[in-house]
Amino acid sequence: MSQTKIVLIGAGSTSFGVDTLADLFAMRQHLRGSHIALCDLDGAKLARIECLAERMNAATDADFTITSTTDYRNALPSAEFVITSVEIDRLERWKLDWQIPFKYGIKHVLGENGGPGGLSHALRTIDLVLGIARAVERLAPNAYLINFTNPLARVMLAVTRYTRLKAIGLCHQVNKGYYIVGHILGMTPYLDAHFPPPALAKSLKEKIDLHTAGLNHFTWIQSMHDRATGHDLYPAFRARLRDFDPAFEPLSRQLHDAFGLYPAVGDGHIGEYFSYAHETSDLKGYDFDQYAAGGVALDARVDRATNDPKTLDEFLQWESAERAASIIAGILNDWHSYEVTVNVVNNGALPGLPAWTVVEVPGIVNATGVTPLRVAPLPASITALLNHQAAIQDRVVEAAVQGDRNAALQALLLDPLIASYSVAEQLLDELLTVHEKYLPMFSKK
Repeated sequence: MSQTKIVLIGAGSTSFGVDTLADLFAMRQHLRGSHIALCDLDGAKLARIECLAERMNAATDADFTITSTTDYRNALPSAEFVITSVEIDRLERWKLDWQIPFKYGIKHVLGENGGPGGLSHALRTIDLVLGIARAVERLAPNAYLINFTNPLARVMLAVTRYTRLKAIGLCHQVNKGYYIVGHILGMTPYLDAHFPPPALAKSLKEKIDLHTAGLNHFTWIQSMHDRATGHDLYPAFRARLRDFDPAFEPLSRQLHDAFGLYPAVGDGHIGEYFSYAHETSDLKGYDFDQYAAGGVALDARVDRATNDPKTLDEFLQWESAERAASIIAGILNDWHSYEVTVNVVNNGALPGLPAWTVVEVPGIVNATGVTPLRVAPLPASITALLNHQAAIQDRVVEAAVQGDRNAALQALLLDPLIASYSVAEQLLDELLTVHEKYLPMFSKK
């Protein structure tokens, strides 16, 4: 039997490398003997994660082959799976995407996946990920590309439109939906956190069966059931929601009341797509300082584990909210396993949206890959919202791939957060200028 080669591009990043590495070791019974190729441009971070991998390998029976390179192209030949989580100067660039629109009177709540910040973010990351995807297509054409890079739907649309790769997008945000439902139903206390701990998400998934559908970070809960009894939980959820703390996810509550289904991702992400989200948001955006501090702390813990075998158990017992390792194992072992959300080309899986749209729906994993499940149509009003965003995504992708300023302007003019033509032009000019170094496709025009 040939050795399975799994390539991690972005392995040195703050959380992706540790999470994915830990997940692969957690799946070692099903992936034993695989070749894990770690790739990152930052040589120091790459060396840190490689050292951790070697320590974990020595402490287990995984029998992995561990290699590393700062040029991912060296790792691609013979790869069967390529996992990507890559960014360009993530926090500093995101801060600019967040701050600049406010100068033009635009009140946005996150600036990562939708709105003008989402456009700017996408222009940078689509070029980056599509370059990787084209290299995979050339050097490992039969490999599966599993992408985590945001804005996920826009990045995946570019990959699926401009390559022939078997591409899957994964996002852990549905775990926020499990936490919200669990909290409103009285199953878990309030957590003042952007994201629920993986152990809590796992516990709630064992109790609640959520079916969600839509676009990434713009998904809706179609049904919720008690996993043990099959009992429909939506009536009790709605009854408790009516009298629940009005300060808890207020935008999601409004959207539920207006459109009939509850969003699955929390106010921060769903709010990126509505012009009135600022009415219920504190407009503080993402906590960049906390994220940076968390990365420093995690790096220090990794350093301790690589120097002190007694601390290695933390990473051998690490629980993450990601699912790439289980999908890889499911494909290799023909598990016919169920995945609560995958981002794949629609082709009729979610009725009412174009066939080319990248939708987030449940899927089945087996030796043939990941197959989306056909879900029931969403309400007509929600389908209209999704189609609007799909049209914006189309313009964003063409802008990024072709270096088409007019397509980027169209994306802004279509966006619900933009109410002025002149503002759209000025804002676009500033975003293209401030990120010019990372947008070579526009400088060539």
